[in-house]
Amino acid sequence: MPIKKTTVKTRKGTKATATKKKTSEKKEQSDQSIEQLFGSKTRVRMLRLFLDNPDRAFYVRELTRRIDSQLNSVRRELNNLIGIGILQEVEGTILKEEKKTPKARSTKKKYYQANVDFPFFEELRSIMKKSAILMNKDFVREVNKKGKIKLLFLTGAFVDNDRTESDMLIIGNIKPDALRKAVQNFEKEIGKEINYTSMPIDEYQYRMEVKDRFLLSLLKTEKVVLINEMDIAV
Repeated sequence: MPIKKTTVKTRKGTKATATKKKTSEKKEQSDQSIEQLFGSKTRVRMLRLFLDNPDRAFYVRELTRRIDSQLNSVRRELNNLIGIGILQEVEGTILKEEKKTPKARSTKKKYYQANVDFPFFEELRSIMKKSAILMNKDFVREVNKKGKIKLLFLTGAFVDNDRTESDMLIIGNIKPDALRKAVQNFEKEIGKEINYTSMPIDEYQYRMEVKDRFLLSLLKTEKVVLINEMDIAV
């Protein structure tokens, strides 16, 4: 009997390991599918940024900072996307907050912007929006590894509502530094800066008791729920 019991445990352990490995491989494959389709992570991040902000122009160094990529890679992908016709060059003056010297005030810079007249512009936007769903799932996995999240939803910029003061609400126990790093990684992937609100469960309960207007407004707004383990009607 002891031998049989040991054998059963070994088989279960082997099966669990194999299942875990298979799940990990499947996740990795789905995460890389968009990158494989479009050629590189830099190109995917750049497309997300431009297609999500068609009325906004960016200059090279701003792009490297926003998508966290090397300057040479950004320049190479800009040339590729301009050659295809997805992006176009425009002229503009450096942003006020980026001015560092008197000379910079009169400097004209090359800016780059999405070409809304590109024949497959809307189709590309649709693909990028759908691929963002995978990024949401990755973000959920990351924050759950670093803490215990009870409620997480996206609102604001994620649902095209610029009247909402926050783009994300997170309730649960997670260290601020760990959450900040996870959000920064998420921002790089989706090409969007996020204003997020986080609080532990006891603070959430207190705010609900005093009918905190800010919290109530977030709960009432349109949202995309990623985690809900609090039986909150959302």
